[in-house]
Amino acid sequence: MKLWNRKQRPKRQAPSAPPVEPLTLPALLWLLAALLLAVVPHAWELPVWLTVAFYGVAGWRGMIALRDRRLPPRGLVLVVAVLAGGGVLIDFRTLFGRDAGVALLVAMTACKLLETRGLRDGVVLVFLGYLLVMSNLLYSQEILMVAYLFGVVLTMLAAQVMIHRQHAGFKALAPLWLTGKMALRAIPVMLILFLLFPRIPGPLWGLPRDAYKGRTGLSEEMMPGTVSELSKSDEVAFRARFAGPVPPPDQLYWRGPVLWNFDGRRWSSGDRAPRSTPVPFTPEGEALEYTVILEPSNRIWLFALDLPAILPPQSGMTPSFQLLRQQPINEVYRYQMRSYPRYRTGGLEAAERNRGLWLPRSGNPRARELAAEWLARPLQPAAMVDAALALFREQAFYYTLNPPLLGSNSVDEFLFRTRQGFCEHYASAFVFLMRAAGVPARVVTGYQGGERNTFGDYLIVRQSDAHAWAEVWLEGRGWVRVDPTAAVAPNRIQEGLYAAVADAEDLPFLIRRGGDSAWLRQLAMGWDSLNNSWNEWVLAYGPDRQKEFLSGLGFGPVDWADMTVAMTVALGVLGLLVAGLRLRNQGSRDPVARAWERFCARLARRGLARDAHEGPLAFAERVAINRPELAESARAIGSLYALLRYGSGFSAEGIRQLQRLVREFRV
Repeated sequence: MKLWNRKQRPKRQAPSAPPVEPLTLPALLWLLAALLLAVVPHAWELPVWLTVAFYGVAGWRGMIALRDRRLPPRGLVLVVAVLAGGGVLIDFRTLFGRDAGVALLVAMTACKLLETRGLRDGVVLVFLGYLLVMSNLLYSQEILMVAYLFGVVLTMLAAQVMIHRQHAGFKALAPLWLTGKMALRAIPVMLILFLLFPRIPGPLWGLPRDAYKGRTGLSEEMMPGTVSELSKSDEVAFRARFAGPVPPPDQLYWRGPVLWNFDGRRWSSGDRAPRSTPVPFTPEGEALEYTVILEPSNRIWLFALDLPAILPPQSGMTPSFQLLRQQPINEVYRYQMRSYPRYRTGGLEAAERNRGLWLPRSGNPRARELAAEWLARPLQPAAMVDAALALFREQAFYYTLNPPLLGSNSVDEFLFRTRQGFCEHYASAFVFLMRAAGVPARVVTGYQGGERNTFGDYLIVRQSDAHAWAEVWLEGRGWVRVDPTAAVAPNRIQEGLYAAVADAEDLPFLIRRGGDSAWLRQLAMGWDSLNNSWNEWVLAYGPDRQKEFLSGLGFGPVDWADMTVAMTVALGVLGLLVAGLRLRNQGSRDPVARAWERFCARLARRGLARDAHEGPLAFAERVAINRPELAESARAIGSLYALLRYGSGFSAEGIRQLQRLVREFRV
C-alpha cells in the first residue's frame, strides 16, 4: 500500500520564475552610452586589449538590441569572464589593488552586458557604472576630470530614469533634461552638506595600497641622477601664498628630507624620530607668514622655508628641522606656516657630531687627500667651506641636466674627471669633502625658488625646482646653509633652472621662459590660478580649512557638534522654504489646474463660486442649471478637465483644447 501511494503521489511542480520585464531599446541605448563614457578616462590606465574588448562587447550588445537577436549562451559568457579575469591576472600579477581592481571591474561590467535582459540587470549595470565613475577619482581629481564625470553621472541618471520609466514615452534628450533639473535642484543641499558636514581627517574607508602610486616627488634617498631626472617634470609640487611680500630667491629654500648616511654612492635619511614640538633655535629678524597648498605625494614630509617655527596639525619635527606628517599626503593638503630666514641653531651633541662626520672606511681616495691637505695647512672650518666653494667656482665645472654616469668612486670621478653634474652631484661632493676635513655636514633636499603667478598672487613650485644643498655646523652659528650649486651656476638660484642650464631644450614647456609663447604661458598661469582655487576650496577643504572658513564668517570657534546643529538647521530651513514654494505654486505650475482655476474664478465673480466639496462634473451641471446659456461650454470644460485630471486621456492636445475652451468662455 505504501509503495502504491508513493507511486501514485503527484509530483510537486517547481515554482515558476517570475516574469522578467525586458529592457526597452531606448533604455538599453542610454545605459550603453553612459557606460562607454564612464570607461573613456580609464583608457589611459587599462591594458589596450581590455579597452578594445570592452568597447567591442558594448558594440556587440548594441547590435544585438538593434537587430533583435538572441543573447549569447551563458556558457560563452562564462568563458569570456574567465578569459578576461585571467588576462587581468597575467597583466597585473594580482586581482587586488587599484589598477587590477579597476581592470577587473571593467571586464566584469562587459561580461554583465552580455547577459543583460531585464530591468534588474539594467539596475545592476547602473550601479556598476557609478563605481566606474568613482574609480576615475583614484587617478585624477582635477577640474576638467570632475566636470567630465559630472556629465557622465547625469547620463547615468538619465539611463536610470529610462530603466525605471521605460513606458513613459520620453523622447530624444528628455531624460537628460529631467536629470539636469534634478541635479540643479540638488545644488543647495550639496552646498550645505559640503560646507557644514563635519570633516574628519583621512578617508572614511581604506583604499588599496597602490591607490596613490605613480606620483612623482622627492625621495628619502639621493644618488647621482635622481634630482636631475625629477627636474625634467613640470608637475606642480605645491603652491605657496605669502601674507606679505614674496621673499627674494636666495631665501626660497623649501626644506624637505635631510640626508645623513652615505654608503659611497647613495645618501639616505637616517634621521631620528620626530618631536611633537618645534626644535628650538634662535631667530634673527622678522618671520615669514605663508600658506602651503601641497599636492598629493604619498609621502609624509611637508615643506617649509628655513627654518620652520611652528608645526602644522598632526605633524612633528625631526632634530634636523624636517617636518613630517603622521599620515601620507594622499589628498591636497593646506597648512599655515611661519619661518625665520635668519637664525642660529644651538650646540652640537656628540652623537650628532659623529653622524655629521661619518664616512665609509674606503673609497674616493683623491677627495680624501684633498681634504687632508686643507687639514694640514691648517684651515678653520669656515675657510674649508670657502676652499671647497672656490674649487667649484674656479675650476671647469659645468651644471647640466644630463651628467655622465659615475662609477663606485662617484665623488672622485665627479671632482677630478667628469666635472659635469646637477645639484645632487655638487651637494654630495661638498658634504663628502667637509666630513673628510673634519667639518660636520649633511645633505638637505627639497625645492628652491618658484614661479610667481600674478593672477592669484602666489608662488608655484614645480618638480623642476627640486634641489639639493648642504648644511655645515660652524661654532657660534650652528647649522649653516651652503649651496655649492650657487658657486657654479648662480643663475639657478636667482632666475631658476631654465636660466642655468645649456641643455634647456630638455625642459618641458612650462619651465621655459621668454620666446614667442608668452601668451601661452599667460593662459597656463590663468588655468593654474583656477586650479589653485579648486584645490584650496574643494580638494583641501578638510577639518582645519572648514573650521577656519566658518570662524571667518563670524561663528567663532566651532566644533563638530556646532556644525551638526548648523547643518540640521540649514537643511530644515531649506526644506521648509521648498515646501512653502511648492504649496504656493502647486496649482499655478500645472497648466490643467491653472486653466480650471481661471474658469472657476470667472464664474465666482458672477456669483457662481465652486464649493470645496464639489467635483468638476457636479459644478458644471450646477452652472448649466443656473445659467442655461453657459450649459454647453461649462459641461465641455468640466468633462475635459475631469478626463485630464482623473482619467487616462492626459495629452498635450487635450491641454491645449482645455486652455482654448477656457480662453473662449464668456460669462
